[in-house]
Amino acid sequence: MKVILAAFSFLFLVTGATLYAQPCLTTEEKKLYDLIMAYRRTNKLPAVPLSAKLTQVAKAHVQDLNKNYEDDNKCNMHSWSKKGDWSPCCYTRDHAEAACMWNKPKEIVGYEGNGFEIAHWSSAGVNAKTSLSGWQGSAGHNAVIINSGIWKDMQWKAIGIGLDSEYSVVWFGAESDVETAVSCN
Repeated sequence: MKVILAAFSFLFLVTGATLYAQPCLTTEEKKLYDLIMAYRRTNKLPAVPLSAKLTQVAKAHVQDLNKNYEDDNKCNMHSWSKKGDWSPCCYTRDHAEAACMWNKPKEIVGYEGNGFEIAHWSSAGVNAKTSLSGWQGSAGHNAVIINSGIWKDMQWKAIGIGLDSEYSVVWFGAESDVETAVSCN
């Protein structure tokens, strides 16, 4: 029964329908969330509540990346293909098109504020530990997680997690989400 419900939930998530307001986290996604929160605690930062809306966007994006992303040295992993229920966008390395990423949570699930994504890829496949390690080794991504640099004045009030196959993404938002993501298990 759990498998059927998870598959049913996933079907609605990928097709953009909103039957399930509470997407569930896989065991590995929950582990990633826990690792990020532990890392934030070591930096004396508060936990960030799980967001159903940002998790739905994260899960949609890892699926889009797995199926459609090709590194063309123009559009980076924050880009979205034209093969979904969203407007496509090419997020360039100079960040000139950053708004196309920031607006995705509003466009896809009606999240009230902007979303800020960190993304990780590995040809060997991703997991919670290697994803966090990769972000910790990147000054820009690490700054988002621990609110340093240009992010020091942001207070994250929502987080969404998506991890599948070769990609993991985490979305941060400064607006609260009344719906929380739940564990699939």
